[in-house]
Amino acid sequence: MISELQQILDRLDIQADWVGLRMVKENVSSRSMRDAIPQSNSKSSSQGVMVEVLVNGQIGYGATNSLQLEDLQAAAQAAAAQAQAASRWAIYPMAATVRPKVVGEYSSPFVKPFDAMTPGEINQLLARLCQTLKVSDAIVQTSATAITNETESWFVSSSGSEVYQKFMLLETHFGVTAQSGGVVQQRSNNGYLAHCYQGGWELFPIDDLWARADQIGSQAIELLTAEECPTTKTMLVLAPDQMMLQIHESVGHPLELDRILGDERNYAGGSFVKPSDFGKLSYGSKLMNITFNPTVPGEFASYEFDDTGAPASKEFLIQDGILQRGLGSLESQARLGVDGVACARASSWNRPPIDRMANLNLEAGIDNFPDLIQDIESGVYMESNRSWSIDDQRYKFQFGCEYARLIENGQLTKTLRNPNYRATTPEFWHSLVKIGDESTWQMYGTPMCGKGEPNQAIRVGHGSPICVFQDVEVFGGGA
Repeated sequence: MISELQQILDRLDIQADWVGLRMVKENVSSRSMRDAIPQSNSKSSSQGVMVEVLVNGQIGYGATNSLQLEDLQAAAQAAAAQAQAASRWAIYPMAATVRPKVVGEYSSPFVKPFDAMTPGEINQLLARLCQTLKVSDAIVQTSATAITNETESWFVSSSGSEVYQKFMLLETHFGVTAQSGGVVQQRSNNGYLAHCYQGGWELFPIDDLWARADQIGSQAIELLTAEECPTTKTMLVLAPDQMMLQIHESVGHPLELDRILGDERNYAGGSFVKPSDFGKLSYGSKLMNITFNPTVPGEFASYEFDDTGAPASKEFLIQDGILQRGLGSLESQARLGVDGVACARASSWNRPPIDRMANLNLEAGIDNFPDLIQDIESGVYMESNRSWSIDDQRYKFQFGCEYARLIENGQLTKTLRNPNYRATTPEFWHSLVKIGDESTWQMYGTPMCGKGEPNQAIRVGHGSPICVFQDVEVFGGGA
């Protein structure tokens, strides 16, 4: 396909300083069960080409689902007209250096391809999960989902770029709703669709799948008679599945350079971070080390090149608590005059690449779990995100979890329900006092990070150890 696209590129009749073609082919299969009854069994395919052109210092976009030369020519002309019109109100002129020549390829690691399981076998697995989850008549609903996504992309440009990438993406979920009288509680496998990875069916089912399903059902029953989370300021211990949401909302989004530039203010919001903060702002405690790392094998948003062809590499966004760089494409970096990363990403062939987080990870510390909590006289341990609320500057937030345990004298004790916590972003990250070691580090993902107009829902990955924060305001559902 690279050679075919290159031939089309050579035949396009367009006056431009740079032209790029990005073709994307995507095949998705989704199967879900509720109470062991099929709810959806669907397959979809999508294919098309995004044409980018640089004219008078501005980039324009045109897209088509056809590979016919005349259709691609029309898309290129539409892109050129868009760029020409934009140049009249140009904020910052771009040079072809924002699209350097790159050549390479990437493929997701996998063992069992998606055709290794038949639709019937997948449905049997999901039905058995629902049956295993129903540990009691108090479980009033069970659900299980498996989604596969096989995506290929080809990118060529007038500067000589030739990039091929293939992604094998697996998203799974299972959970329950329990009810006793007026008390209703939900419990899931680390949060909705948190188990999102690159790989094949070797990732699901896993060895402890049935034990985990039984545990999820049993914990939902626990929650029905558990005490409410207390309202107090205390030591807060967050599991990696909740740290995923914490990193995503209070680090990832505020560091996106297009938010800081104001491009996203109309829809997704801005950021409390200012351009002058890079290299200076104390974002959190010295234990805080956040990396942008799309090179982790199997993490949901790993890749070799972003959707403009920029080579991806591991970079520290925050090191020893100090803000170092942002999440911004070559264009945003040039406009803002700060360092960014290879993160110009598009959700499909008919969307232009914009500044997006990919794999955003908190680096591990030195303490195992017993050491993390051994000195805590009183605190709360929380798992699995249930709800979130954060202002449009990514400054004040309030998050809720599915499951909590009280910590007393260095031990996990009674179960707590409806656990929530709130803070401001700088206050919270400065309260980080302990970070778990590699034995506590886990990675998860989400396919639903939304941003942009028209909206783009894109996949991201997050890895984190268990973390301890001091003097955090926690509260229960009645507060």
